[in-house]
Amino acid sequence: MGARFEELAWRETPIGAISLRRRRDPALQVEVYEVKLDDEYLMSSLFPVAEIELARLGLAELTGDALDVVVGGLGLGYTACTALADPRVRALLVVEAIEDVIDWHRRGLLPFAAGLAEDPRTRFARADFFAAVAGDDGFDAEAPGRQFDAVLLDVDHSPRNVLHPSHAPFYAPDGLRRLAALLRPEGVFALWSDDPPDDEFIAALTDVFATVRAHVVPFANPLTGGRSANTVYVAHR
Repeated sequence: MGARFEELAWRETPIGAISLRRRRDPALQVEVYEVKLDDEYLMSSLFPVAEIELARLGLAELTGDALDVVVGGLGLGYTACTALADPRVRALLVVEAIEDVIDWHRRGLLPFAAGLAEDPRTRFARADFFAAVAGDDGFDAEAPGRQFDAVLLDVDHSPRNVLHPSHAPFYAPDGLRRLAALLRPEGVFALWSDDPPDDEFIAALTDVFATVRAHVVPFANPLTGGRSANTVYVAHR
C-alpha cells in the first residue's frame, strides 16, 4: 500500500458516524484495519484474539452436528469467520444493524475475512440485534421465532458500557430470558466484553442459564508492548 492512511468507508448512522480505516503501522510493519464510531475506536485488526475466542469458546460448549448459529455484530468479521471454520456449522445468520458494515464484506474490503460473504452457509440480516430480541419474531424474519444452537454477541463494549441506552435492558434477567427463548435446548449464548468479569452480570446470567463461565482472554498488546485482556462469557441452557 502506498499511502500511510486511507479511509475506506464512512457513513452517518443513527448511533453516530461509522468509518472503516486502513493504515500502515511503521513500527509493526503491518496494515491495520480499524472501525471507529465518531471519534471512538470500536475494533482493530491488531486485537482479534478475543473475537476469535468468542466463537471458539461458545461453539466448544455444543455437541452434535448441523449447528445453526447467530452472530450479533459483524464488525471486522473475525467471529463469523471463526464460526464458519467449525465444520459442524450448518447455517450462520449474521445480524448487523448497519448496512454499510455488511457492504464492506460484500465488497471484499477486509482481506482477512475473504470468503465470509460468499460462503453458502452465510446469510446477512440487516437488523438491530437488541430490537430483534425484544420483538416477537426473533432474529430470522423468514422464520419468525426460529431457535438456534448458539448466539455469539459482540456489539457493545461491555454490559455496563453500551453503545446506545436502548441496549441496556438486554443485559438484565428479563432481556436475557427473551434471548434464551430463541435458543434450542442445550443452546449457548456467548458474549464478548472489554471489561473484566462483572459479578452483577454473571448473577443475571445465572438467573437465566444453567451454567455460566467468564473466560478471561489475554493477548499481546503491540501498542503498549505488554498484555491486555478481554472477557468472554459463555452461558449454557
